[in-house]
Formats: sequence, C-alpha cells, structure tokens
Amino acid sequence: MTHCNYGSTRVIRPKNTLPQTAEVIDNTMTLNANEMLIDVDTLNIDSASFTQLKKASNNDETLMKQMIIDIVNEKGKMQNPVTKSGGMLIGKVSAVGKDFPNQTIKKGTKIATLVSLSLTPLKIDEIISINMDNDQVKIKGQAILFASGIYAEIPSDLNEHLVLAALDVAGAPAQMNHLVKENDTVMVVGAGGKSGLLCAYQAKKLAGKNGKVIGFVNEQNQVDLLKQLGFCDDIILGDATDPLAVLESVKTVTDDALCDVVVNVVNVENTEMSSILSTKDRGMVYFFSMATSFTKAALGAEGVGKDINMLVGNGYTKDHATITLDIMRENKALHDLFMKKYA
Repeated sequence: MTHCNYGSTRVIRPKNTLPQTAEVIDNTMTLNANEMLIDVDTLNIDSASFTQLKKASNNDETLMKQMIIDIVNEKGKMQNPVTKSGGMLIGKVSAVGKDFPNQTIKKGTKIATLVSLSLTPLKIDEIISINMDNDQVKIKGQAILFASGIYAEIPSDLNEHLVLAALDVAGAPAQMNHLVKENDTVMVVGAGGKSGLLCAYQAKKLAGKNGKVIGFVNEQNQVDLLKQLGFCDDIILGDATDPLAVLESVKTVTDDALCDVVVNVVNVENTEMSSILSTKDRGMVYFFSMATSFTKAALGAEGVGKDINMLVGNGYTKDHATITLDIMRENKALHDLFMKKYA
C-alpha cells in the first residue's frame, strides 16, 4: 500500500481531506513506511487553545486533563474543537519507517515537531501534569510525524522546554524579516506574550534607530516588563477589543501617521478592527493569532474603507527555527525570561 506523505491515509472522516482539516484521524501507533514514531514528553498547547481550555475548566487542572484526553480520544489528535488549533510537542525518536525522508536520524534523538498538533496523530497514556502558567502539558504517550512534517533537533546549548516554548511561535518573529523595513513604525498587539516579545525584539532590530516599535498590552505588569527589556519605543496600555480607543492611542504616539506594520499575536477574539484601524493605507497587518476571525478582518477592512494588506499567520517560515533560537542566544534578557517562565 502507498501511504500519502501528507498523512491523508490516516484520515478517518471526512474522506478526501488532509489531517489538519479532518474531524477524526487514525492514531494507531503502528508505524507506516513513510512515518516517524515519537515517544512524547511534553505538549505545548497553543495559547488560544490553552486559554480556552482554562476558561472552560475554570482553571481546574483535573478537569482540564480530562478535557485534553477526551479531545485526543475522540479526534485522534490534539485539536481544540473551539479554536481549531493545536500546538507542538517534544519527544524522542522511537522508530523511523524505511521510506521516511531522513534515514540518518538516530533512535533516541530529542526533537521538537514544527507542525501543529491539530494534524499530528497522538496517543496519550497518561497526563502527568499541566503547567497552568506556560501552556505546557507533561505526558506519557506517542505521536506520528508524517514524511512532510518538519522538526528540529533540540540543541545541546539550550534548555529543551525553552526551545519548545520558542519554537511554538517561531513563525512570527521569523516573518518580521520579510515585513519590517528600516525606519518602519511597527505595533505589536499582545507584545507581552512569548510571540509578542520575540516579534518586538526582531522588529526593533530591523526597524533600526530611526524606526519605532509600539508595544500594545492590557496589563500593567506587561508594561513594566517591556520597559525593563527596552524593545519598545512606546507602550500602550489598553483594551485591544475597543478599536476606536486603540486608534486614538496609536494616533497620539505616531502623530497621526499610524503604523507601517501591525502584528497581532493576542489570544482573545475581536481584536481585528483595532489592528486594521491602526495601519496606514497600503500598510500590512500580520494576523498570527489563532483567535483571529478572517471573515471579520476582511469584511471589517472593507467596511471602514482601509486599503491595506493582510497576511494570515503561517506557523512555518523558511529558517524560522534557526532565527528564533538565535534570538534566544543573542539576547540574554529574553533567554533568562523564557528560562524563568518555561524551563
């Protein structure tokens, strides 16, 4: 039997779909010839999904464990039925099929998958613990990586949990290299989170001394953090679901010029219009957030007559793992912050 490199042969329903959009996939841990089998240590649930699960369980870890197990048992993968998003994992290579593209990787190698849990066949034997502060779930279980799946070996010079947290959002800071030019004004909505911090750092590096990076956050402790790190030229404390108030704040700090690039990395709904209104005509909004409604964004921009470009957040950008881990290596303050929170 020929097995699809994209994993379609594991789709149970509906037929003629790929694993990410499928409702149910086959999570039998019998290895096909073009797959890798992984002994999983930790799941990093994506922020939008983790936030939804915490709210739905009222921060009850026992209930949250059961919710995760129920999702995986029902769907064959960790795909939140509300947010439709997943996350990523770290584990050790258990076996490699004879037709898997990389035949040199050794059994026992520690890797982080760079594809979503929303398409990854997963079997959970036990949830050992959930860290309610950093989205990480320690488990005993196994997962399958398809031939098309990308992954990164855990480097020896960085803590594996720091690597997992950073690589979970690696597409966002790497995308800054394509979006931000010297002298640009860039706003990061959700600048206090892990993707926001990485984006703000990279944007500041690219915009240069005559550029401006604005951090938009909703908590005073995040303001204090951004001031301490020094990545942002201006910081706005506000409610990103209130677009007119956000617009007035952005006008104030940009002398009515607005932003060349707005990066939205929040984990709550209804922030599309704040990002759109804050952007110059022909500017760019990068919606990396999985809480984004692209219907609201498209129709909302039309409704207010904004001629802007909008980019859907892609978790994969060429060399994104290298770019993001190099940020951890070159900035001690960020490295130490991630170590404190995720390691």
